[in-house]
Amino acid sequence: MVLVTGGGSGIGRASALTFAREGASVVVADVVVDAGEKTADMVEASGGRAVFVKADVCRAEEAEALVGRAVGCFGRLDCAFNNAGLGPGRSKTGDLIEEEWDRVLDINLKGVWLCMKYELQHMVGQRSGAIVNTASVVGLVGFVGAPAYVASKHAVIGLTKSAALEYAASGIRVNAICPGVTRTPMIDRIIAERPKMAGLYRELHPVGRLAEPEEIAEAAVWLCSDAASFVTGHALVVDGGLVAR
Repeated sequence: MVLVTGGGSGIGRASALTFAREGASVVVADVVVDAGEKTADMVEASGGRAVFVKADVCRAEEAEALVGRAVGCFGRLDCAFNNAGLGPGRSKTGDLIEEEWDRVLDINLKGVWLCMKYELQHMVGQRSGAIVNTASVVGLVGFVGAPAYVASKHAVIGLTKSAALEYAASGIRVNAICPGVTRTPMIDRIIAERPKMAGLYRELHPVGRLAEPEEIAEAAVWLCSDAASFVTGHALVVDGGLVAR
């Protein structure tokens, strides 16, 4: 079975459906109840098995309860996709307010770490497991106007590599994915507020378009699969050639 955080929309929802298509039972976690329940319903409607759990991943007690509920529902935790996160802001480093910095790091980094903390405790007992964390192409390069987001995604990659080394001998693989700009509700909102961003986002990618959530989901599912059994500590770039420039 697989646990997907941030499963209420975008990459998380697409991943829950893709994992289910491949035969996995899915625990969908999100802080937004209606969205998370809809994803679980979509999995069930497609013939899969799913349970929704409301969880704020940057609260230790909720992250711990989430993982415990997942194991309680299905008896084990084979895979986890730690995908919940906030998007980039619009402030340069010198203009960023402390509250925004704390909020972004809390969810994008602390939330990933807390989920990993409790996921790993169960996986160590099983002597097996695969974890995938959502980073970003800006976890590998800089980007103007999003210092907290960029810092959090760089840190997710570092955390991923450290955990991969620590738990390799326990049969646990830990990887990250680094998506390019993906057409999610978050990006749609940005484009609606600033229409010129649609063209700018396309121009960032040599393939001339944004990613679809399903394309990122396929990468996450592959990293959790037996086909990636010799892959750990890796940050898989899925970006239409963006960082190859």
